[in-house]
Amino acid sequence: MLLARALDSYLRHVTIERGLSDHTVSAYRRDLDGYIAWLSEQGVTDTSEVTAQVIGRFIEERSSEVPPPAATSLARLQSSVRGWHRYLAREGIEQDDPSGRLRPPKAPRRLPKALTIDQVERLLQAPSSEEPIGIRDRALLELLYATGARVSEAVGLDVDDLAHGDVLRLRGKGSKERIVPIGSFARDAVDAYLTRVRPGLAAKGRASARLFLGARGAPLSRQSAWLVIRSAAERAQITAEVSPHTLRHSFATHLLQGGADVRVVQELLGHASVATTQIYTHVSVDTLRDIYATSHPRAR
Repeated sequence: MLLARALDSYLRHVTIERGLSDHTVSAYRRDLDGYIAWLSEQGVTDTSEVTAQVIGRFIEERSSEVPPPAATSLARLQSSVRGWHRYLAREGIEQDDPSGRLRPPKAPRRLPKALTIDQVERLLQAPSSEEPIGIRDRALLELLYATGARVSEAVGLDVDDLAHGDVLRLRGKGSKERIVPIGSFARDAVDAYLTRVRPGLAAKGRASARLFLGARGAPLSRQSAWLVIRSAAERAQITAEVSPHTLRHSFATHLLQGGADVRVVQELLGHASVATTQIYTHVSVDTLRDIYATSHPRAR
């Protein structure tokens, strides 16, 4: 099959049948567009012409770029290539999968960076409680920390997802739904936004069921939510790097430090495997080690 047609077929598959998010599909498209461009430069125009050797040369060239790509970026690229060729073989478009022996590089194990409880308090208090956008921003930040939601999950919320009182319905990766509690602080902040701010924002744009709206009434984007977090961090004078995932990391770390079971945290985060959640236990162990070292008379 021609490369472009094969790519379109695969992207339709991951969008419609697998239900992957727009963000994930866009990442696949970027990776595979670059792969197809490279194949075309090598004179390869059809998927039947791709061999394991060809794929190996592609990965080797990408690995040898200056500056070299991060291991995580290279691993994602290999995953995109493997997924495409696996799909072509499974659907019978090609007889075999030439990427079958491709092995991803080992990504360095990085502990998630969490804020201290004091830093979180300062971050949540940073938006203005008098200005409409500040009330919205505080509701967003409180909700992110209270539920451990991904930023994409938070901006994808509809007003009706709050209809269950003290719990919230989140739609995660692969459109999987989960129910998580929402504490009183977050609920009060969201209620203040719903009653005092959202009606005015909604009147500026087209009717939308989305919970969080921008200044012009359109649904708040992931990029805008990221800017809300960065702006709050600057106002709170937090010098540590604050990313869109920082509140999610802090949510998990603080729960474990407070004695929550790792499997409960797994459910709240929406992780398919407890192994993904267990990386947060290392953060808690480091904290315990520090407390022990400074508190126990025979620690040193």
